[in-house]
Amino acid sequence: MEKEHYGFKNNIKETGFGFTLSLIGGKYKMTVLYALYISNNPIRYNQLKRMLGDISFKTLTNTLKELENDQLINRKEYPQVPPKVEYSLTEKGLSLIPVLDAICYWGEEQLEK
Repeated sequence: MEKEHYGFKNNIKETGFGFTLSLIGGKYKMTVLYALYISNNPIRYNQLKRMLGDISFKTLTNTLKELENDQLINRKEYPQVPPKVEYSLTEKGLSLIPVLDAICYWGEEQLEK
């Protein structure tokens, strides 16, 4: 049986694989996306930080900005004192959840071996 390849020619970055990795690559992006998914509701910054555990404020802020720029998450700011900001997945972000689930299932199978 021949494996199907997704157009890996000269530059892997210019393929669908490369594009997907540019969106979810990095130490915390997939974790942030999955945390927003399992929360099932908009979530505030400090609550997200608690869910992720060992992540610095700067790293979380930068990760959220990148995910927002890639249109994977929504950032809703409420005009009040103290400031209130909530994060949630966009439709585009939700469309990545089956990919993250597949990674999760693969990992669970490997843990059992």
